[in-house]
Amino acid sequence: MWNQILTDAGLSEREINALTVLSRKPNIKASELAKELDTTRLDAYNSLERLQRIGLVTTTADRPMRFSSPPLDQAVTHLIEIRKEQLNRIEQGLEDMQTGAKYSSVIESKPLDDEPKFAVLKERVHIMKRIEKISEGAKRDIILTLGKFGILHLCRSSALQAVNDAAARGVSVRVLSQLERRTIRFYQDLHESIDVRHSDDLDAQGALVDDYEVIQYLNMESNPVGRGKNDAALMVESESFAESQRNLLDTIWEEAVPYETASKRFTEERIVDPLKLTIDGGSFLEKIREVLEISDDIPEEDTPFNPDAFLASGLEISDARRNLESGGIEALSAFGIDIESLLRQVGNRVGEELSFSLRNIEGNIEYLNEMMDWWEFAGLGQLSYDIDPEFHILVEHPSDKPGVLPIHSLDDGIIEGALLSRYTVESGVEVTRNILEGKKNIVRYDINFNSQLLE
Repeated sequence: MWNQILTDAGLSEREINALTVLSRKPNIKASELAKELDTTRLDAYNSLERLQRIGLVTTTADRPMRFSSPPLDQAVTHLIEIRKEQLNRIEQGLEDMQTGAKYSSVIESKPLDDEPKFAVLKERVHIMKRIEKISEGAKRDIILTLGKFGILHLCRSSALQAVNDAAARGVSVRVLSQLERRTIRFYQDLHESIDVRHSDDLDAQGALVDDYEVIQYLNMESNPVGRGKNDAALMVESESFAESQRNLLDTIWEEAVPYETASKRFTEERIVDPLKLTIDGGSFLEKIREVLEISDDIPEEDTPFNPDAFLASGLEISDARRNLESGGIEALSAFGIDIESLLRQVGNRVGEELSFSLRNIEGNIEYLNEMMDWWEFAGLGQLSYDIDPEFHILVEHPSDKPGVLPIHSLDDGIIEGALLSRYTVESGVEVTRNILEGKKNIVRYDINFNSQLLE
């Protein structure tokens, strides 16, 4: 009876025999499976390969590897859901074609033993089905990494409903993604309790559920609206591996930008992400010891308690501390706070926003002209450009007076941010900044265009 059902579900006789053995005898080696099937080890591996790919077999990470599968009724349910998903895609594809639209496109519960297991899932339909299954069984939390286009794939599969249902029943669901203009509307389909954050540096896809089950994409089709026939992912059941993944994701999460802020780039045409500034490194305890002229070493062990010294502590303010109050901007450098560096970083952000506002200008010369027009309108300094010996921009800043804010650093940071935001490494354009010898207030930006980019 099971044989007929599994045959109708699309399994070969060899795969059915292997699945039947594994459902009765979990955690067996390929050689043991071959013996049970009265075949060669190579034939056994061939049977296991497809069963792993569609998510019906898990593998331990030890040597030799051991294989397991769910009970046959669960295996059949899994195969039925895969067929339903495939049928839905076919129906959707036909409907899209007929309407003239563009064609778009578990196995078992947690094992009783704690031995790590893994499997390679191939094709997006099988990967999303696995995400659906582990989301249905989630009890505490789910972290999804969706890269640029993962939200599109999630919303076009039944995994979306499983993730939303998990959030509705109280499971903590977080989504790390890289927001993209063409897919931002799909985030509205997520349950209202799901927390979404954006990271410019994240382009990975996967899932982490209950600190045990991890799915990590190994390959993704370059066409985001394709069917994902070449997608592949590694599925791992391991507490130690999941813990390392969580630590990594938590670190990225802390640096990521909340959805409401990041989405304004596309909904309000503005960059309002928090600007994080960096200052000098080194020991700030040592810096303040030097500034306050503290020469005594910090005790390395307990010293006898002195009530008089304890009561008197904090009542006196040193002369060095008083001098800092009237030291002006220069005094900040004693703490490793470089005002020029901070203003330059602020300028970079202004330049990034300027570049973002001019992003629809395709021509490079047109872009640079608009940038220079804005610069001149703002009265930030003198700009000029020439093509000899190569294309470059000269920036001449007024000299700042001692003791005042070094505004020239802000100005220079603006043009640097505008150029580097427009001409990234991927653009093939190289931008270098040089201070002219003997002229600290004149900076030259060399822009290495090829002839095609200047057209």
